Amino acid sequence: MKKPYQSPYIFDVEESDYEEKVIRASKLRPIMVDFWAEWCSPCLSLAPHLERVIEELQGAVHLAKVEVDDNMRLAGHYRLRGFPTVILFQDGDELGRFHGSRSSHWLREWIAEHLPETQLEN
Repeated sequence: MKKPYQSPYIFDVEESDYEEKVIRASKLRPIMVDFWAEWCSPCLSLAPHLERVIEELQGAVHLAKVEVDDNMRLAGHYRLRGFPTVILFQDGDELGRFHGSRSSHWLREWIAEHLPETQLEN
């Protein structure tokens, strides 16, 4: 289900525009991809933390949301076994991934570990 996001740095992605909005766009800035499902409680609990941290980064990293039930081939391509799974891309390459719900604090540390040049406000 597509929904309007409060942040201009967060957007929905489908299989049809994934290459353009994630892989190509990651050559301009890092893109985190949240593979989630409407029925997944951990997915729903992770979402506000991801959105908060992405907003704090003020465009340094963008967040693409992929609803897996509508995009199963993408989930299969990345061999995802559980949801939520978040994958970080930069320059078209995967830098890291994690599974499950996490706190905002944990997300900030994870991003800083994978993108040390990214300035985060704690």
